[in-house]
Amino acid sequence: MKLTRRTVTLSGLASAAAATVPFRAGRGQGSAQGAPTLKIGCLTDMSGPYKDLAGPGAVAAAHQAVAEFGANGFSVEVLVADHLNKPDVGATTARQWFDRDGVDLIVEVANSGVALAVAGVAKEKNKVYLNSGAASSDLTGGSCNANTIHWVYDTYMLAQSTGGAMVKAGGDSWFFITADYAFGKALQRDTTEFVTGAGGKVMGGVTYPFPGTSDFSSYLLQAQSSGAKVLGIANAGADTINTIKQAKEFGIKMTLAGLLLFISDVHSLGLDTAQGIALTDSFYWDMNDRARKFSDRFTANMKGVRPTMVHAGVYSSSLHYLKTATAMGIAQAKVDGAATVARMKAMPTDDDCFGPGSIRIDGRKIHPSYLWEVKTPAESKGAWDYYKPLASTPADKAFRPLDKGGCSLVKV
Repeated sequence: MKLTRRTVTLSGLASAAAATVPFRAGRGQGSAQGAPTLKIGCLTDMSGPYKDLAGPGAVAAAHQAVAEFGANGFSVEVLVADHLNKPDVGATTARQWFDRDGVDLIVEVANSGVALAVAGVAKEKNKVYLNSGAASSDLTGGSCNANTIHWVYDTYMLAQSTGGAMVKAGGDSWFFITADYAFGKALQRDTTEFVTGAGGKVMGGVTYPFPGTSDFSSYLLQAQSSGAKVLGIANAGADTINTIKQAKEFGIKMTLAGLLLFISDVHSLGLDTAQGIALTDSFYWDMNDRARKFSDRFTANMKGVRPTMVHAGVYSSSLHYLKTATAMGIAQAKVDGAATVARMKAMPTDDDCFGPGSIRIDGRKIHPSYLWEVKTPAESKGAWDYYKPLASTPADKAFRPLDKGGCSLVKV
């Protein structure tokens, strides 16, 4: 399959590399010349703290979904842009993609502030937004809309699985180090509810400027002096890596709760540093045969890198969109984003990453969540063999109850 690339500039705010993936109509029955074209915009962090957990891997996952779907009778283009972790950049990019470039849907994002802004633009323009990287549960709560689906995980799921397990294990007093934007605040809020609901208490917390903070020493010393048993690390990506590394360097005598930890973070930290940390992840490359098959295909295109759950989400959501657009007709899918999302909700999901699942009326994609523990170096059998299972939460229990989120789409 031949790939062509071009580079454009979006008002000087972000660079976008657009890749066109052509398909043959009817699989060998002639060319797709003159056939309709679907355009997918992968809006992600290509250069900042979320680059490894999303970034180029998210782009590769979108291409993989398109290539493996094998479009019949239409072509697909994938455009890519870096939102720089700035909501105004993300919103401007989304608006220009929808208005100028004919983009039909946006996938990924990996920043809750940007995601909330992009969701608003998708609603305004009646397009589709499929979120995989942003965590704020507000996307299916007070900020829900009929054009957005939240695919992989959210702050409620993370808080329930990791936070709840820590309290049950005796970690009944907490201090938070929190990224000062929508994601960090939502994660601390949701975790606090589970900690206090289980009889624990929050001894304090501190927020830090995001992005741009790399020195967490003063925050760690505040955490240690609080007397709390558990350090709730309410950040992600490079910030999580730096927080954990510096906690080890300072000899912080607290249990570390990586509330959103990715396999890319563990890989960067190394097992000597990350061993024993509990984390929640809805996808792990070695969790079953289907996940391994998907991951092997992904890794072959990513120079040996294993996929994160964000990468899995981009693949899964893009694939389900392509199935839906084909079923309802490409022309109709391009015209009405809300109708396309409604059809996606009506169709069951099934793919190698998450297996069978469904999408609720509030836009929440439903599948099980899993609590893992990072292996010791002695337990690991090779590269990327990092997790061992601790517990699982079934799909119908993993996410916030439908009637508790305050989504306007839910009639109670």
